[in-house]
Amino acid sequence: MPQLVLFAIDICAVVLLVFGLYFPRHRRRDLVVAYLGVNVGVLAVASALSASNVGAGLGLGLALFGVLSIIRLRSTELDQHEVAYYFSALALGILGALSTTSVWLSGGLMALILVVMFLGDHPRLLRSYRHQIIVLDSAVTDQVALVAHLEQLLGARVHTATVQRLDLVNETTLVDVRYSVRGRGGAPVAAGRPAQAGAAR
Repeated sequence: MPQLVLFAIDICAVVLLVFGLYFPRHRRRDLVVAYLGVNVGVLAVASALSASNVGAGLGLGLALFGVLSIIRLRSTELDQHEVAYYFSALALGILGALSTTSVWLSGGLMALILVVMFLGDHPRLLRSYRHQIIVLDSAVTDQVALVAHLEQLLGARVHTATVQRLDLVNETTLVDVRYSVRGRGGAPVAAGRPAQAGAAR
């Protein structure tokens, strides 16, 4: 009976994780089935292994290796917060499958994962900080001049500006920028005409 209760708690937790936190905030439909599939798949495999003669540690290790391989060999790009949701769905499935005498402990750990994801991925947390990959229509070799130009361009305070490619022939600069916006609006004030190769996050 405790195991069935854990199964029910896990299903409720992953539904809340996916449909209560992830999808309303990020609206990426293809990852909904991925998170649900990872959770239920790990739950089923770990439960079957715990009831067999196969070592649970070996089985969980293989499951973790498989999930990590999927994440590494993905065909589409994942942001870091989406990877965090992957591991959260995985952890919920493991906690739901482990045989334990304390349902409250496993349920509490699942609740802790949900609370951490709710707070860590909250839109208001560090909302003034942004990340962009920008292509400038000029070749800028001086770091100080580059930072000053980006701050004027974005209307923001630049914390780091890493040049990824400097093309002196075509006079372009590909730069990875980490910055924080000024004011209450939260949106950078654009000037000039940069060709942006990445969206602000």
